[in-house]
Amino acid sequence: MANTPHGGVLKDLVARDEHISEHLKAEAATLGDLTLTERQLCDLELILNGGFSPLEGFMNECDYNSVIDTLRLSDGTLFPVPITLDISSGDIKRLGLSPTARIVLRDPRDDEALAILTVEDVYTYDRVKEAIQVFGADDPAHPSVAYLRNRAKEYYVGGKVQAIQAPAHFDYVAFRYTPAELRAHFKKLSWRRVVAFQTRNPMHRAHRELTVRAARQQQANVLIHPVVGLTKPGDVDHYTRVRVYQAIMAKYPNGMAHLALLPLAMRMAGPREALWHAIIRKNFGATHFIVGRDHAGPGKNSQGRDFYGPYDAQELVERFKDELQIEMVPFQQMTYVPATDEYMPVDEIPADVQTLDISGTELRRRLKTGVAIPDWFSYEDVVEKLRESYPPRNKQGFVLFLTGLYNSGKDAIAKALQVALNEQGGRSVSLLGESIDDSSQKLDLTLDARHENLQKIAFVASELARAGAAVIAAPTSPEERSRTFVKDKIVSSSGAGGNFFLIHVATPLAHCEGTDRRGLYARARSGATSGFVGVDVKYEIPKQADLVVDASVQSIPAIVHSIILLLETSSLI
Repeated sequence: MANTPHGGVLKDLVARDEHISEHLKAEAATLGDLTLTERQLCDLELILNGGFSPLEGFMNECDYNSVIDTLRLSDGTLFPVPITLDISSGDIKRLGLSPTARIVLRDPRDDEALAILTVEDVYTYDRVKEAIQVFGADDPAHPSVAYLRNRAKEYYVGGKVQAIQAPAHFDYVAFRYTPAELRAHFKKLSWRRVVAFQTRNPMHRAHRELTVRAARQQQANVLIHPVVGLTKPGDVDHYTRVRVYQAIMAKYPNGMAHLALLPLAMRMAGPREALWHAIIRKNFGATHFIVGRDHAGPGKNSQGRDFYGPYDAQELVERFKDELQIEMVPFQQMTYVPATDEYMPVDEIPADVQTLDISGTELRRRLKTGVAIPDWFSYEDVVEKLRESYPPRNKQGFVLFLTGLYNSGKDAIAKALQVALNEQGGRSVSLLGESIDDSSQKLDLTLDARHENLQKIAFVASELARAGAAVIAAPTSPEERSRTFVKDKIVSSSGAGGNFFLIHVATPLAHCEGTDRRGLYARARSGATSGFVGVDVKYEIPKQADLVVDASVQSIPAIVHSIILLLETSSLI
């Protein structure tokens, strides 16, 4: 028997509003609209299908503040993570947002109308407070804190939504279940006790042994429920991971386990996230939930220490176990014992017994270099799937992102680099300038127009790099937020390696202006043009460039050689 949904009722808004969906679609054609971000799209999908029950929309200010301070909605219901819809002041003005206003929420992939939101309030928020309360520190080394600082817009808009339709998916449709569908599946199979396993990584023998142990302990079946929405930048892409999950499902006894995909945008919030994950799995019908060591932790902070203690997540879930009504199955790290040829939790292994393990870093090194991965660690067909997506370093794509003022020499460096890499051979080489089309070639764009243009460059560059190309991009890119967006997009979406190099062409403004044969700086200073970077728009110095060069004191060949050496050091050439 499937578990009772959180709050007592499954809030399946698509089913609830099915009888008025055509009316809502017609109304949507008359309303202002907001195109969602990728994270907002993930959140909306789980609001619409009931995965975030008891939520029926994005949190208003009262619920938001309550969740931040107490891990509860304003009515007292346990809910540890704020689900918010961030919006810019420009969109507020454009849409005329105020209480009772109605706006359409659109899918960024196909522009389809998904829902209508009725505004309850529009409010500001304290980014630092949210970072400290939810993520434990205002530290940009945490991916969600970096998101808050660099990508979240100035305001949140709260309100309930009415469902027009669920987002469409064309990948792995057979493994995508709504909570209602998964509950029906459990009922059909007569699964009364279901242990859910959360993961954002490929699965190997240790994960299989851990889940089988949990099933044995609880006399239950296993739900493999991996995240295929947004995970940590640099994680293995979901296409590769799902192929791995399909391969490993054959290693379970017939009828023991089932694979279903979760379109969640993770926050990597450690203890709070573990509690949130338990609530979500409860809504999907699971009766038990595995919480492992450092559950949903993002790794090291700016001081080189873990953001969370190894068992903080287990302790928080245990604290709320009576209220949660989903039983936690705690596990320590599993490690291999050669003497008995089995995996065991580390706390059950005597101190004098030899153990073996391969870290995530070591696994990635072996995949990149072609070094053998032993059978005791993973399965042959799983390794085969991973090797398909992790070619050797000298076959991986990469992006060289040159940024600097107009006439800094970045364009000349980019062209010379293109020649050098073509001479090197082994990859196709693509050069992207100020834009990917003729619409954004002007140098007097607004900052928002530049940012939008850089989003396009990031998408094209990541797709080319995924296909194994060498990509050279040389836009002016004056803002840190834009450069951060480009890096995050390429690291997360460009395939094996996520190879991105930021090169700051730090040629001084005086030199750039003094050698400007086209006279563009002079025109900007005379007021003939506006929005010119270096004159009336500030160029923000990159904080974490991989290489800094200066064309006023270095020759173009010397700069190109230093970039080639950077690639060689990374084993890419």
